Amino acid sequence: MRKQLALKISISGVRGVVGDALTPQLITSFAAAFGSYCGAGPIVVGTDTRPSREMVRQAVFAGLLSVGCTPVDLGVIPVPALQLHVIHTGAFGGVCLTASHNPIEWNALKFFGPDGILLRPHEAAELTDLYHQGVFPRVGGTAVQQPRTDTSAIERHRHAVLGALDVEAIRAARLRVAVDCCNGAASVATPAFLSALGCQATAINADPDQPFPHDPEPVPEHMGDLGQAVRESGADIGFIQDADADRLAIAGADGNPLGEEVTLALVVRHLTLAHPGPVVVNISTSMMLDDVCRETRSQLYRTRVGEINVVERMLEIGAAIGGEGNGGVIAPGINACRDSFVGMGYVLEGMARNRASIADLRAAIPAYSIVKERIETRPRDVPQALRRFEAACAGAALDFTDGVKASWPDHWLQARASNTEPIVRVVAEAPSDSQARDLVAMARTAIEGAG
Repeated sequence: MRKQLALKISISGVRGVVGDALTPQLITSFAAAFGSYCGAGPIVVGTDTRPSREMVRQAVFAGLLSVGCTPVDLGVIPVPALQLHVIHTGAFGGVCLTASHNPIEWNALKFFGPDGILLRPHEAAELTDLYHQGVFPRVGGTAVQQPRTDTSAIERHRHAVLGALDVEAIRAARLRVAVDCCNGAASVATPAFLSALGCQATAINADPDQPFPHDPEPVPEHMGDLGQAVRESGADIGFIQDADADRLAIAGADGNPLGEEVTLALVVRHLTLAHPGPVVVNISTSMMLDDVCRETRSQLYRTRVGEINVVERMLEIGAAIGGEGNGGVIAPGINACRDSFVGMGYVLEGMARNRASIADLRAAIPAYSIVKERIETRPRDVPQALRRFEAACAGAALDFTDGVKASWPDHWLQARASNTEPIVRVVAEAPSDSQARDLVAMARTAIEGAG
């Protein structure tokens, strides 16, 4: 299978490789479908920094204009800032042109309703049906609207996040922070945010005109630049964001990555120690969250993987904090989405209020080894692959919330189809790295049908 021919249509939006599956014709048709779905009104549009952004933006504008909508251009913007802006401006919906953690040759359309939240699964299905029908209420030449520009979204978002933090405590701590923005959507917003918190910030890869200096997924193997910046600047902590700035990973004062799963655990512990309550995470998130919630006497709920699945459950039960173990922190009281700025703010607040180093905060949470692997699999082969995986996990407790998750007393293994790529994602967590890697190897053998 040639990966570049893949097109993924899911609850995460429409993703593909530009020039292959993701064409201007497809983009324009999906934008027209979305405009028809939302109604003829303002639709905010923002992008990350991919070289294809202008082509994709123009195609989206064309589709929206053709059905009577008014595109509101926010420019290069973190996706959580766009989502908040939808709500505050009364827009009919929003589109962010970003493939998030996918490589630079990919791009995508992420769709948000008037509540600033990703489309629910049934809404995404309705939009896809509308796209396939291909019949849209086109307007005549005299009824075509004019695009508008709005440059206030980043500042609005910054004020919203700052308003939820103990800013004075953070400023008093005078923390030194290194940050790698991956030359992505947060390249301007993040240094300004850290400055507003009184941090001495060293920003690297913060040039939106030079994407991407490394793979944009914020995982340890892509954090070498950040580690060097932490050590050279003497920073107390390092942060790295993905291309659209909804995910966050952390490096310690020694420059070594903590692992993207640690971000959410740190934030949840910080907030629930003071205010115990329900916490929602996805089923692939680390056992660290179980430990944290036991410590703070908070109830933990797990959902299918996908931001919207976590957000819906949080709103349903009134959870103040939750997210996904890939570095996605969600605090609906600020912004009902994964927001790396919320993550940064709460981690810094925890350090400041407790007068603790990031190493101290990390040491308060049990450590496990978690290994994640991607296995290229044709969509039509996934059901059979998961059946083989299930058979290989005989004797384990099985959970079918999302793919197949096999659990034993002190370790677990999961395989599921990705929402964003033509792959099966395998995750294993265990007390030791060797045990986690052995579990992943067993999964690969079963999924590929070898042996």
